[in-house]
Amino acid sequence: MGVPVRIVPYSETYKNAFRELNEEWIIKYFEMEEMDRIALHNPKEYILDKGGYIAVALLDDKPVGVCALIPCTHDGYDFELSKMGVSSKSQGLGIGKLLGQHIVGKAKQLGAQKIFLESNRVLAPALSLYKKLGFKEMTKISSPYTRSDIQMELYL
Repeated sequence: MGVPVRIVPYSETYKNAFRELNEEWIIKYFEMEEMDRIALHNPKEYILDKGGYIAVALLDDKPVGVCALIPCTHDGYDFELSKMGVSSKSQGLGIGKLLGQHIVGKAKQLGAQKIFLESNRVLAPALSLYKKLGFKEMTKISSPYTRSDIQMELYL
């Protein structure tokens, strides 16, 4: 790829970046929902303290992408891949792919056997990435998000 991208675990240093990188795409295509506000304003309490993980992609040491693994409450799933966002200024550099591969690897490392995600069909590049990572479309389970019109799962 040639671009100096590093993936590092989340720390409080990246709290604003985690929120801002997600708000950027959510506001562009949809509107903020209550579950977004909870997760994005309280990543430590909502994600990390529950056994989740957040990856941060750094380009020249500046946060340009984020992705989270949230412990899943749905039967049969260990984690939800969630809150993946890459800065519009850094798209097309393969950062989403690196984040996705990192997050899937982390899920395996944590002993997960199956993960799922929710998205929207308008986000074609994201859906294409998820398919390349091995995710397959699945039947709808109840979602806290109005914008969710597709759900996918990955057997690890």
